[in-house]
Amino acid sequence: MTQHLAASATGAAATSDRPGWWRDAVIYQVYPRSFADGNGDGMGDLPGIRRRLPYLAELGVDAVWLSPFYASPQADAGYDVSDYRAIDPMFGTLHDADALIRDAHTLGLRIIVDLVPNHSSDQHEWFQRALREGPGSPLRDRYHFRPGKGERGEEPPNDWESIFGGPAWTRTKNPDGTPGDWYLHLFAPEQPDFNWDHPAVHDEFRSVLRFWLDMGVDGFRIDVAHGMVKAPGLPDMGHGEQLKLLGNQVLPFFDQDGVHEIYRSWRRILEEYGGERIGVAEAWTPSADRTALYLRPDELHQAFNFHYLNTGWDAAALRAVIDTSLDSLRPVGAATTWVLSNHDVVRHLTRLGGEPGRARAASLLMLALPGSAYVYQGEELGLPEVTELPDEVRQDPSFFKSTGQDGLRDGCRVPIPWTRTGASYGFGEGGSWLPQPPHWAELSVEAQTGAPGSTLELYRTALRLRREHPDLGAGDAVEWLDAPAGVLAFRRGAFVCTANTTPRPVALGSDFGRVLLASGPYDGGELPGDTTVWWSA
Repeated sequence: MTQHLAASATGAAATSDRPGWWRDAVIYQVYPRSFADGNGDGMGDLPGIRRRLPYLAELGVDAVWLSPFYASPQADAGYDVSDYRAIDPMFGTLHDADALIRDAHTLGLRIIVDLVPNHSSDQHEWFQRALREGPGSPLRDRYHFRPGKGERGEEPPNDWESIFGGPAWTRTKNPDGTPGDWYLHLFAPEQPDFNWDHPAVHDEFRSVLRFWLDMGVDGFRIDVAHGMVKAPGLPDMGHGEQLKLLGNQVLPFFDQDGVHEIYRSWRRILEEYGGERIGVAEAWTPSADRTALYLRPDELHQAFNFHYLNTGWDAAALRAVIDTSLDSLRPVGAATTWVLSNHDVVRHLTRLGGEPGRARAASLLMLALPGSAYVYQGEELGLPEVTELPDEVRQDPSFFKSTGQDGLRDGCRVPIPWTRTGASYGFGEGGSWLPQPPHWAELSVEAQTGAPGSTLELYRTALRLRREHPDLGAGDAVEWLDAPAGVLAFRRGAFVCTANTTPRPVALGSDFGRVLLASGPYDGGELPGDTTVWWSA
């Protein structure tokens, strides 16, 4: 593969015609299981994605973020990695990945891949050797193995709880069959946490970064970027229901300051490669100011703006989170990101009340803000959350827990529809791993392409205007304009955005110029309820 790898790296550099491309990029998230099935087995794969890349180029996005496709037992849909340098056979081969990266670069698309450094699969070679070799194995120091509490070590080492429910510790058996030490897993028991105090873990991930950078990828989305480093001594929390604290305060297992030295070392590696490769943090932090710490000039380039994602369709709340987001990142010189949906949350159409018009208005507002926007596959089709999946088809590990996350992430992962007909509406010839609702036929790419007023054409037009209008895209500020209650209005140079978050028509009282685009029917009079309009001032 050496010759192929060198050529791929050159291909990545060939797409870097815009310095700081990520600052105003629209990045499209592909969930590989559910985007396109190339071999007819009912599961999405890399060849299927590769064949649909022209669609993404035509949509107008700048980059594609791929959720994990690595070798994995799939205990948590690929976020339990057994080999970081191999493709899981369900998704294809390394040659498929190489071809996908090359094709994407030819189309002017960059490729960002998921990296999962907080934990591995329990089938990872290191962990399996640690179990086989028993107490005293040096491999155990690369994870968090600890003796239990109690007279016979029958209690977990501390009171930490798993994000997926239950204790964050599982007890092992020694090679002779006797009860052994416990190991830490902040997620499923099949996902043991790495010990980032061990230098071998640092060395391994620096090597993994270089492997994929040599393949030609343009960046990494870092899963659980706020994890990895744990407080010294692994202290007790002191109470239960710890999930309620997520995002509210620094925890002994999340958002520890030690993570930042890791990202400084990774930034140095990224800068060794041409083409402005980037790091993107999935960092759940207590505040926008804490998020900004991940984006200092010598650390990562972007972080997901979960504070914005979690804000409802309310003008005052949206204005506050927009101001806070922009103000917090300005001192570190980082561009803000905006996101409404992803593979872990209820699709925003459903989350915002189930009204397609409101979801379209929210999308147009997001795409008008300064910085980078993330689009989750299918949101450009106006797909709702699938809320009536039978229990027997669900695969989200937290669904099978009595506590923890809501266990309903499968509803946003249903394969997307491409055509009006077929066993899986064009997803693949062998059906789909999760059932698609019948009404999705009319939400398919085929049904919406060229259809005036369709959500797909709205996204295509909005992304084209983002590229063409000089005042859309990058920046770090908005100029708020006077507007009636419930309406957001802001100016960016010669561009104005107005968003009515109420269900009622509202008189704007000002002439903002020529209408560029509206999220719904608009005749130039009062601004209809749940409608966003772009203007050229």
